[in-house]
Amino acid sequence: MKRWGIRIGGGLALLLITLFLIAAFWPVPPDLPPGGLSDGMPGATGALRRPFPPMPIPPDNPQTPEKAELGRLLFYDPILSGDRTRSCATCHHPDLGFTDGRGQSIGADGRPMRRGAPTLWNVGYLRRLFWDGRATSLEEAARMSLTDPREMAADPERLVQALKAIPEYRERFDRAFGGRDGSAVTFENIAKAIAAFERTLVSRNSPFDRFAAGDAAALTPAQRRGLNLFRSGRTRCFECHTLPLFGSSDFRVIGVPDLPGGPADRGRAEVTGSPRDERAFKVPTLRNVALTAPYMHNGIFATLEEVVDFYKDGGGRGRGMDLPNLDSKIQPFRLSPEEREDLVAFLYALTDESAMPPVPESVPSGLPVVPRLENPARAVAARYNVGAAAAPEPPRAPQTRVVRPGESIQAALDQAGPGDTILVEPGIYRESLVVEVENLTLRGIIRDGQRPILDGEGIRGDGIIATRDGFTVENFIVRHYTNNGIVVPGARGIVIRDVVTEDTGAYGVYPVGSEDILIERVVATGAWDTGIYIGQSRNGVIRDSEAYGNVSGIEVENSVNITVVNNYAHDNAAGLLVFVLPNLESKVGSRNRIIGNRIIRNNGPNFAKPGAIVGNVPSGTGILIMAADETEVTGNEIRDNASVGIAVVGLQQVFPRGTVFDVGAIPERNWIHDNVLVHNGFNPDPKVRAAGLPGADLLWDASGWDNLWREAGARAFPPFLPGPDWPWPVRRAYWRLLQLLVRLLG
Repeated sequence: MKRWGIRIGGGLALLLITLFLIAAFWPVPPDLPPGGLSDGMPGATGALRRPFPPMPIPPDNPQTPEKAELGRLLFYDPILSGDRTRSCATCHHPDLGFTDGRGQSIGADGRPMRRGAPTLWNVGYLRRLFWDGRATSLEEAARMSLTDPREMAADPERLVQALKAIPEYRERFDRAFGGRDGSAVTFENIAKAIAAFERTLVSRNSPFDRFAAGDAAALTPAQRRGLNLFRSGRTRCFECHTLPLFGSSDFRVIGVPDLPGGPADRGRAEVTGSPRDERAFKVPTLRNVALTAPYMHNGIFATLEEVVDFYKDGGGRGRGMDLPNLDSKIQPFRLSPEEREDLVAFLYALTDESAMPPVPESVPSGLPVVPRLENPARAVAARYNVGAAAAPEPPRAPQTRVVRPGESIQAALDQAGPGDTILVEPGIYRESLVVEVENLTLRGIIRDGQRPILDGEGIRGDGIIATRDGFTVENFIVRHYTNNGIVVPGARGIVIRDVVTEDTGAYGVYPVGSEDILIERVVATGAWDTGIYIGQSRNGVIRDSEAYGNVSGIEVENSVNITVVNNYAHDNAAGLLVFVLPNLESKVGSRNRIIGNRIIRNNGPNFAKPGAIVGNVPSGTGILIMAADETEVTGNEIRDNASVGIAVVGLQQVFPRGTVFDVGAIPERNWIHDNVLVHNGFNPDPKVRAAGLPGADLLWDASGWDNLWREAGARAFPPFLPGPDWPWPVRRAYWRLLQLLVRLLG
């Protein structure tokens, strides 16, 4: 009997050891973003002069002139279709912005399809093709379109034989791909040649591009006003239609209505199956958008004016649609009739067909080429784009200008040159400011304790929009704006110092897509999203500042190498957020440091607008790290936050089960240590309770096995948190045990 007991005990011990070894050493799949940026936003020479990215070209299909020329002929040749009546140019007509001018393309069977053909201008820069992103390369997209029975309906084998029967095609294929006697005529090479041609369809010399390069007269005054609206925090157009492509390979839910009587289009969700992607569609480029009416994936809007009105009304939700996953950036905004016209005028400034390859008069098959078409939008664009080339201004030494009460700060900015300083006397200035000059300093004069006040009076959108490198703003009060206080999109070398923002809409200070940022001695209050924000940026410091009475005091979002030090965040709904969120241009957030801050009593109401991501943050949150990597949190005083002191969670806490993300969704390699944690988690928000979590000083949802804590005496959930003294096999095995418990407990 004793022997059997020993055997059973030994067997159990062996089983436990085996299970431990499996849990400890079984590989953990990497939580990497599937594409996009690896190090925050790319460095830019300015908000407008962002360089075009390298065009992705597959290693097995290097670009050559012979291949592109062959692709041009194939693109226009109806021999590629099953019945030899349609070419690629039938649905991607050069005179219609490489679309077909229809909301619903006509299929090979003569019946309307459910979506329209997207433009091919600058298509070579995209990582995902079609409205739903089902193709990941131009080559794959060409193969899909050629064989789709609703599109070209070609039989690959018959198509290859037909092309081999044409001497010119045999010669051109062999020359482009290195064959002999027509051996290079293959279906794969047909797709490669078409892709090579499509990579030559580049538009980058529009009036906007000339303006961005320094030709101030390239845009009309209306177009410049429209550009300022486009990149404002009121419309937020620039955050999805990012420069320089004015589009992206990301997918957004904006709530485009279905066509009357037609079935619902699930969009990207048909590819991924993810709830987040229901009704999501790829963000199209706006370059040559004036030539590509009607608009949206189904052509439901006939004019650009209708599109602007759709966004102004709040997208699909403004049309009465129930959209729980509507993109948080889609919010209603005010726009006067004059501003609407200015915004449309700017969209016409993105027109450029100067690099269009010539349409062949004939193709080797002898079949007819699509006829040229008259596009009335070209004449309209010509009427809008009447800016003239300006003579370059001679360089001059930086100057200092003084603005006094009763004068316009914007008038001084309009006269400023690079390196100038604008000094503003104390007083109230009821205007919104746009800074379009590099290395400009906007400094308030403090006299008898008074400083200048920018007052939006509750009717103006943004206090300051600065879009050039080297912008410094100091010594201002910015108050009562409806959208944001200070917005800096895509610039380098930003300083925001000694500024107070009060009741400024979504954000107090809002640098986004920028680099080398210093925010210091800022006081921000009353923002329905975040008081002090850095997003999609690289290399920045937030220090010696105070944020209170906001939904979130301070936020670092999808950014790299941001230091938040010696700030005081109190009486917000949440003190400090470090997030990585999906569907943004920057796909990463890492190497950020949270040091020496006071995060006190953040138990205020969460008054975020419907649909805003920050609306999911529980009141009573001190510091929340969500999906960010390599964040160090140390030396902070975190006390009296009702829900949690410091939480580390993954994106699954916010998004529905089954969601497919375009970012790493798991927080990894975060290091929380040596903070002062006192009286946190004493009355957790209902959102925390609904997740089955208690209040605590430290909270971890068991996402990411390689996060580390060293917080002696802190009240934690789970009760044991891995520390640096835990051997990594033990940490990994413990993480797997927690994962199992989470699954078992639902």
